[in-house]
Amino acid sequence: MLRWLLLIAILLIIDFYAFQGIKTLVKSKIGLWLYWLFSIFVGTNLIYQLHVHDRSAGMSHRLMFSFAFMVLSTVPKLISIIVLLGEDLVRITQTITNYFQSSQVMMPERRAFVSKVALSLAAIPFGAIIYGVIKGRYNYKVIQHTLFFDDLPKAFDGFKLTHISDVHSGSFDNDEKIKDGIDLINQQESDVILFTGDIVNNVASEMDPWIPYFKRLKAKEGKYSVLGNHDYGEYVSFNSEDEKNQNFQAIKDIHPKIGFNLLLNESVDLKRGEDKIALVGVENWGTRFKKAGDLQKASEGLEKEAFKILLSHDPSHWESEVKNHKDTYHLTLSGHTHGMQFGIEIPGFRWSPVQYVYKYWAGIYEEFGNYINVNRGFGFLAFPGRIGIWPEITVITLKRKLS
Repeated sequence: MLRWLLLIAILLIIDFYAFQGIKTLVKSKIGLWLYWLFSIFVGTNLIYQLHVHDRSAGMSHRLMFSFAFMVLSTVPKLISIIVLLGEDLVRITQTITNYFQSSQVMMPERRAFVSKVALSLAAIPFGAIIYGVIKGRYNYKVIQHTLFFDDLPKAFDGFKLTHISDVHSGSFDNDEKIKDGIDLINQQESDVILFTGDIVNNVASEMDPWIPYFKRLKAKEGKYSVLGNHDYGEYVSFNSEDEKNQNFQAIKDIHPKIGFNLLLNESVDLKRGEDKIALVGVENWGTRFKKAGDLQKASEGLEKEAFKILLSHDPSHWESEVKNHKDTYHLTLSGHTHGMQFGIEIPGFRWSPVQYVYKYWAGIYEEFGNYINVNRGFGFLAFPGRIGIWPEITVITLKRKLS
């Protein structure tokens, strides 16, 4: 009960403050009532959906869209509040000054111009959120990188891999868009396809409708995958530990059904003639999430100087254990962050709130001559949209440095 009251109190404070700008411009009682009716509907609907949410089934589409409506209602108001708060600080300062100068306490009226500015700025995220939900969540982008290594085996010069991550099949609701995404992956004609976890949101059955689509993925030299934190079924309630274990086994069984070789703390060699590179796959390992990954076990039998590509879902693993490891892991592929599905990426500038949680949150990073690619994710979770951070298909070409 306390958490519901706290949520309601926060929403009311936001709504009341934003309303101060609205009523400066809107004189119609009908318009003002519509503001409150919409706000009350959005808040009540989200609380209701959270209350009836079935923890054994994972996040429903109704709950996700209730959350989207809340974001649509709240974020523009927060933007307007920033402007209104700035004006109120000026008004308070003027009031205090007037008091000491004339002993009169009279708060200056709120200016319509400032309210217009606040509403105009609020319209930007309002439109962006609508676009993100309608179009952005399936706005697949192919991002290409070429990485150079001194010790890349000669036979693998020009080797091309496609990296995808965070499918989150339980969130899908559009067959045609998923088909388009699969076709776009296949159009890259890569040597291998590497998937770095979170094939579902919570339960194996979420993937059932999408198996025929993902079976169509093609790569010349194979498809390989690892698990992510959502693949362990730890965010839903099961009737028993046995039921949870059955779900986990069913999730692992999805991978061979769609033609992927699931690497569970193990490695496999890719060979071209006498040359080879090692694909090393660990289970999920994250500083904030499940630590099932065992890099030492996954690397058993590998030569120290072997060229290694590591599949590890959470980029915090690279920061905490991999990049400073005594053995060299030339390229690590991760996902997990989704780039928070919200941010700004323009030439010369990148920002997302997730960067305050994860140092390595999207794209290629290099340290000590080794690289990590953090994929922004193929799917989406919780918020059914993407704003500025689009679903990603990464294509990486490996090249030998010229001596």
